[in-house]
Amino acid sequence: MINHQNYRLLATAILFLTFQSLSAFKIVHGPYLQNVGTTEVTIVWETDAPSTGWVELAPDDSTDFYAISRPRILDTSIGIVRTSKLHAVRLLSLQPNTVYRYRVVSHEVKDRGAYSSQYGSYATDFIYHMPAKHFRTLNPQKPETSFMVYNDVHEHSYLLEKLGKLVDYQNRDMVIFNGDMMNFFSHDSTFFHGFMDEAVRLFAAEKPVYYVRGNHETRGPVAEYFHDYVCPRQPNLYFTWQQGPIFFIALDTGEDKPDDDIEYSGFTDYDNYRSEQALWLKDVVKSDAFRKAKYRIVIEHIPPAIDADAWHGSLEVSQKFVPILNNAGIDLMICGHTHSFSYHPENQNMRFPILINSNHGVVAAEANTEQLHVKIVDVNGKKTFEKIYPCKH
Repeated sequence: MINHQNYRLLATAILFLTFQSLSAFKIVHGPYLQNVGTTEVTIVWETDAPSTGWVELAPDDSTDFYAISRPRILDTSIGIVRTSKLHAVRLLSLQPNTVYRYRVVSHEVKDRGAYSSQYGSYATDFIYHMPAKHFRTLNPQKPETSFMVYNDVHEHSYLLEKLGKLVDYQNRDMVIFNGDMMNFFSHDSTFFHGFMDEAVRLFAAEKPVYYVRGNHETRGPVAEYFHDYVCPRQPNLYFTWQQGPIFFIALDTGEDKPDDDIEYSGFTDYDNYRSEQALWLKDVVKSDAFRKAKYRIVIEHIPPAIDADAWHGSLEVSQKFVPILNNAGIDLMICGHTHSFSYHPENQNMRFPILINSNHGVVAAEANTEQLHVKIVDVNGKKTFEKIYPCKH
């Protein structure tokens, strides 16, 4: 015979524990890696309530992560430990080509006062019965490397795994997002639910991910905060990195129509922004690292003006970036934006080849000291492009 009083107590306890688990402070997105370099990396994650945050770092040795107290690198700005939902911690002075283990921790802040504050619970990725997350810093001296490029996914997150499996994404050194991963940036959930949560599940917590902004990421009420999610501890959204024999230049091509177009409602200033980048680019192609690299690859979302009916963004790329790149010995430019595949060999106007990937394909490449092998595989598993570029430098 059922004791109804005990049943009610049990049901109440279950409901209470369920409510507690649903309302408990937690990490809701991430962590994911940004700006992995030879001696640094930035780790980003988001909690469901304002909190402080830090990264605990350990070497990749035989010791248990909990064997000793691990160094804490705090999420700070101007000497103040930040209170935020979105956290980004930049780890510096790392060793090149070295594996590190890490975990992220946040401490809920209930109230932050001038002389006293109230804290709530901790949230972390517990690692009692599983290995800690890890990453490897880059190695410019590595004799070979590999990478893959997604673009124009437009929140179809299933494409990440479907396309990735076709090119063995788990064994690629790094992943590049070449723009328009979102339709527009209306809410931070667009960023995470649209594709980044899936990227974290597949690779972004442990594999270097480089995000080159497209024109759709420039749109929406959260667009001006894009830098908080991508390259959050770097000065710009245009940047360089080198892994093995490849020196990469990531250019932010901005919007595709004139700044005064009514579609942008007066919120765009990309002509000046691209002029600013051009000055930076002139210095990049003069650098020793660039000139000594075996291969030089440019990643940008909007391609240069190839056809007579090109829009403003492409014309700007042609006028401001191409003249600099024409004299720099670029081996390949990889673009997206058009939602269709095309390949354009070098000519007298653009003295480097341009590969434009569709919205249903993935670029995969491997390089060693002798050659760069590039292919595109579409969502049906068909190889739509393949070419080998011999080393020229």
